[in-house]
Amino acid sequence: MLSFSSLNSHSVLRAAAGLLLLGFLAACQSSPQPPTPISGPVTAPSIAGQSDEENGVTFAFEPFTGAPGNIADELSEYIGREARRQGITLVRRVGAAATYRVNGFLAATGQPSNGTVFYVFDIVDANGSRLKRISGTESTGGASGDPWQAVSSSTLSRIATRSMVEIEAWLNR
Repeated sequence: MLSFSSLNSHSVLRAAAGLLLLGFLAACQSSPQPPTPISGPVTAPSIAGQSDEENGVTFAFEPFTGAPGNIADELSEYIGREARRQGITLVRRVGAAATYRVNGFLAATGQPSNGTVFYVFDIVDANGSRLKRISGTESTGGASGDPWQAVSSSTLSRIATRSMVEIEAWLNR
């Protein structure tokens, strides 16, 4: 039988991070939130060879859940830049009509030597039904205390790039 006293602090931290991640992912899988109203017609994903703008496909990112404001703001900037590079049209006004809404969830865990950012982006339609889930992890440096302190601009840029590449691939499937 394993006693608590035989566990080292590294094992306890790793187990706690695992439980936190499982709880976060379970929350993402729980019953759906009430649908967010989207006004205007819903357009089908783009046809290969046409830009999203030509098809009238737009995306509205809802405020991110789980990330501190400064991290969420910086990630939003990177997503905006990457969307422009990929030809993805974003709607930036709160409550504005959009073809799809994107709900983002982020969590960070860490130790003094390393850390991880977990991200999930759900693309939903006008009825609030999930059409696509984008998820992943990014390694960070270590931080004592708040694991968000270890999240760098390059980490956020990689999350934005990978997410926009997946959205563009989904649109052109």
